[in-house]
Amino acid sequence: MALAIQDKATILFQGDSITDAGRSRTDDAQLGGGYANCIATCCKTLFPDKGLRFINRGISGNRAKDLRARWQADCLDLKPDWVSIMIGINDTWRHYDSNDPTPADAYERDYHFILTQVKETLGARLILLEPFVLPVPADRKKWREDLDPKIAAARRLAVEFQAIYVPLDGIFAAAACQRPAAEWAGDGVHPSAAGHALIARAWLEAVGAI
Repeated sequence: MALAIQDKATILFQGDSITDAGRSRTDDAQLGGGYANCIATCCKTLFPDKGLRFINRGISGNRAKDLRARWQADCLDLKPDWVSIMIGINDTWRHYDSNDPTPADAYERDYHFILTQVKETLGARLILLEPFVLPVPADRKKWREDLDPKIAAARRLAVEFQAIYVPLDGIFAAAACQRPAAEWAGDGVHPSAAGHALIARAWLEAVGAI
């Protein structure tokens, strides 16, 4: 499969701490230590003549409603050709650590809003990365009742908006059958270096880069 991304395209990564990964707030070239940097490095190595530009605007702790609140400045104004989004785990996490739940329909409504803005304002292509959780520590098992409806919503949106979809919850579950779950994400959420590489590989496969 050929690379789906056109020459000189700008690719924007959006999401929460998994995307943020310590990225710079002042230098767009510093993409952080996570999957976004892995993807950019691989693409620039594999396709040096394509002139691709990568931007990371992930912010730790964000939920879908937070992306919606900052979407103009942190997406539309940047005029990307591709928008890659991973959002949803904090919409679940705040239910359990702060008693501040996000209903699945509210999550889907905010997500739908930002995707509509991308399509209507930019005409950009979309890559949606599925939120995921691994069962470490054990209390994460209960999170499935909250996260699974949000995953279902993300899948519906991928179909509606004809997005490239990266099914990370299943990918991480499969990886955890090969190596202990904690080796991929020690707290069930934040990927290790291997976990970030797993995301990057899945993303690159989805766009035809590898």
